[in-house]
Amino acid sequence: MPIRPRGSVDVPLWRALATFRVASALYAAILTAGNFRAYDHPAAAWVVTGVMAGWSAMTVPAYARARSRRWPLVTVDLVVTAACLLSSLWIVGGYGLAHGRPTLTVTWMACPVLAAAIIYGQVWGAVLAAAMGSVDLATRQVITQSTVTGTVIMVIAAVALGRLARFAYDMQQRLNRATAVEAANHERERLAREIHDGVLQAITLVRRRASELGEPGVELGRLAAEQEATLRALVSATPVETPDDGVTDLRVPISALAAAAVAVSTPADGVWLPSKAAADVVAATAAALENVRTHAGPDARAWVLLEDEPEAVTVTVRDDGAGFDAQRLAAAEAEGRIGVAQSIKGRIRDAGGIVTIVSAPGAGTEIEMRVARAAPPRRASVRWGRVRG
Repeated sequence: MPIRPRGSVDVPLWRALATFRVASALYAAILTAGNFRAYDHPAAAWVVTGVMAGWSAMTVPAYARARSRRWPLVTVDLVVTAACLLSSLWIVGGYGLAHGRPTLTVTWMACPVLAAAIIYGQVWGAVLAAAMGSVDLATRQVITQSTVTGTVIMVIAAVALGRLARFAYDMQQRLNRATAVEAANHERERLAREIHDGVLQAITLVRRRASELGEPGVELGRLAAEQEATLRALVSATPVETPDDGVTDLRVPISALAAAAVAVSTPADGVWLPSKAAADVVAATAAALENVRTHAGPDARAWVLLEDEPEAVTVTVRDDGAGFDAQRLAAAEAEGRIGVAQSIKGRIRDAGGIVTIVSAPGAGTEIEMRVARAAPPRRASVRWGRVRG
């Protein structure tokens, strides 16, 4: 899988490699000009030098285009370079190579190796550097410390450049996320001003004047208060990161359940669950809150607590309502009324978790839902959410 840093961070790397490729080809041509008379096949040396110059002219713009940086280009680059390197055995001659004359490519042989290191990372860079070094050693009649040193230097350079490319990629990702957060903050502030100046003031007025309508206005006032609380929470929302690898920060959807009669408390850091399990937990929590509104009494309040433990994630829904007898749930299931059994217990069971319900008449109800946690994501992208501690 290519690393391929995007944006501006990879431009200096490819420009540096282009400079190295051109300078290496020029250096090889200078050495050929100084030594070709002593070669076994002098004319062929200039043919290979022309191939190196032409291939450099083709690959510099090719590697400058991100869409071209694929295995086909890297493979052909490696084959052309290896062929030019192996031709040294015939052109320079075994005697000349054994007595210290350089190969025709000299340092130019490192160009495809360094390109692979930038695209695919330090491991592939090191492997291909060792392979190209083996081709270099195969052209020599005598292997000495100085000939092996060239291969070692190429491997080290590939590893270093591969690590630098990975660092550049990570920095670009962080910059992109920071830029997205800043843009989201500006948009949030703009929306907050518009909502505050219009919608919120109208809802607040409805809530305050609803009592003047008498009994019909009580429900209208309650609904207006809930919508006011939801909107105020929305305009104070914080952009949070959501991952790209199948997990969800549970704080965001759980916090969205807050209302005038529902207080939500979440940790400061991300609480990660597999996305399917997170959806089940949120649906079960919403069902528990609906039971509070339906059965706990008109003045009941609810509290939702999200906890991130080493091995599991726990969501607790507690209310101060009427409560019920412990046998009531079993009796309801026996009579075919399976609201709690399916909407809460069934969903948490599907998520691989367990549910504990504690209640007593006049003492409210507490529902604890516990699900195995997920590992934090490797990378994340920014989206809207609300995080409340």
